[in-house]
Amino acid sequence: MMNSDDYLLMSGIQHFCFCRRQWALIHLEQQWGENHLTAAGRLDHKRCHDTAQSERRGDLLLTRGMKVVSHRLRLSGDCDVVEFRIDPEGIPLQNIEGRWKPLPVEYKHGRTKANDADRLQLCAQAMALEEMLVCDIPQGALFYEATRRRELVPLTTELRQKTQAMADEMNQYLARGYTPKVKPGAHCNACSMKELCLPVLCRHADPKAYLRAYLDEAAQTEESP
Repeated sequence: MMNSDDYLLMSGIQHFCFCRRQWALIHLEQQWGENHLTAAGRLDHKRCHDTAQSERRGDLLLTRGMKVVSHRLRLSGDCDVVEFRIDPEGIPLQNIEGRWKPLPVEYKHGRTKANDADRLQLCAQAMALEEMLVCDIPQGALFYEATRRRELVPLTTELRQKTQAMADEMNQYLARGYTPKVKPGAHCNACSMKELCLPVLCRHADPKAYLRAYLDEAAQTEESP
C-alpha cells in the first residue's frame, strides 16, 4: 500500500488538466521550466504561505498553508487559505471554542480560466478536508490577483466525479511511469515547459511518423487499467 508521503502533489491536477505531458515532465520526470506567469504565481503563493499560520478575526478564523491529504484521491498538498466561520452546524476544532464551518480558498495570479483546472484543484482540496475533518464542504472559493475578485465555486457531484477521475488517471500514469508524447497546439505558446518539451521541433517532424506515434499512444491508453 502506498504511503501518503509518496502521494502525488494535489497542485499537479491543474497541470494535468492543461496538458498531460506537461504534468508528467514536471511531476514524474522532475523537470521544470519557468516563465513570467509561473514566476508571478509562485511569488503570490509564497506571500500567502509566508504569513502567520492562523489568524482570528472575530467569528472568522484564517488558516494559511494547511497541509492536507486525501487517501481516496491519493493526493496531498497545501491549502493557500482555509476560512473557518462560527456556525452551530459546523465542526469542533482542537483547543478552539465553538463549532466552525470550513471554506477552502485558493489564490491564483491571473484571471478566471475557461477550463476547470483551478476548480479541480480547489475541489481536490475540499475533498481532502472533508476526509480529514469528517464534514461536508459544499463550496470553495478562488481569488484571482489580476482582477482582485473572489469567485465562489459550488462543489457539485459532477465536479467531484471529474476530480476523482483525473486523480485516478494521474495515479495510473505514475504506476506506469508513463509520459505522453508531444501533441502540439495553441496552448503550447503559454507553456513554461515548451523549451524542454520542444513542440516546435515536433511540428516539423515527419507527419507519418507523428501519426504513427499518435496511434501507438492511443492504443496504449486503451490498454491501460
